[in-house]
Amino acid sequence: MAHRTIKPSLYISVDIEADGPIPGPYSIVSLGAAVAGVQDAEGFTAADPQRQTFYRELRPISEEFDPRALAVSGLDRERLKTEGSEPRVVLAEFGDWVRQVSTGGQPVMCGYPASYDWTFLYWYLIRFTGASPFGHSGCLDMKTLYATKAGLPLRAVAKRTMPRHLLSKRPHSHHALDDAVEQAELLANLMAWPGPA
Repeated sequence: MAHRTIKPSLYISVDIEADGPIPGPYSIVSLGAAVAGVQDAEGFTAADPQRQTFYRELRPISEEFDPRALAVSGLDRERLKTEGSEPRVVLAEFGDWVRQVSTGGQPVMCGYPASYDWTFLYWYLIRFTGASPFGHSGCLDMKTLYATKAGLPLRAVAKRTMPRHLLSKRPHSHHALDDAVEQAELLANLMAWPGPA
C-alpha cells in the first residue's frame, strides 16, 4: 500500500471587520491576516505573527449597513466609499498572498470564532475571485479547539473564562490586523497547551 505524503498545514489567523451580520447585503470594511505557524507530522511550530501580514480597507459593496456593527471597527464608511480598495482587487491580492506564504503547505484560515470571519471571507473570495485558497472547508475555529482541549461545552467558552496564560498580552482593538496578530498568538498558545492539569 502506497504511503500518502501529508502536506503541512500553514495556519493563517484572519480577522474581518464588517458593517453588518452577513455578507452580500453587508460589507467587509477591513481584512487583516497574520501567519500563525505551521503544523506537520512533528507537531506545531509557531511563527512570529508580525512577520508575514496582510491588511486592507475595502470599499463597501452595498448601501446597507448596521451603525452598531460599523462602530465596532471605528472606520468611516464615507471615507471607505472613496478611499477603500475595490473588493475584487483586495481579494485577488489576498489569495495571491495566501498562496505565496503557504508554498509547500496547505493554508488553513483560523479565527476566534471562525464562523463569522469565515462566512464573510469565503463569500467574498468566491464572489470576487471565483476561488478560495483555503478550499471550501480549510478553516479552524479556536473556540472549538479550546473547548475540546478543556473538556467544556462550546457555548460555555469565552476568552474571559480561559486561563490567562493562553491569551495574548496584546489588546483586542477591533483593528483587523491587530486582532489577527493577537489571535495568532492565542492559536500558538492553544496548540502548545496540553489541557487542564
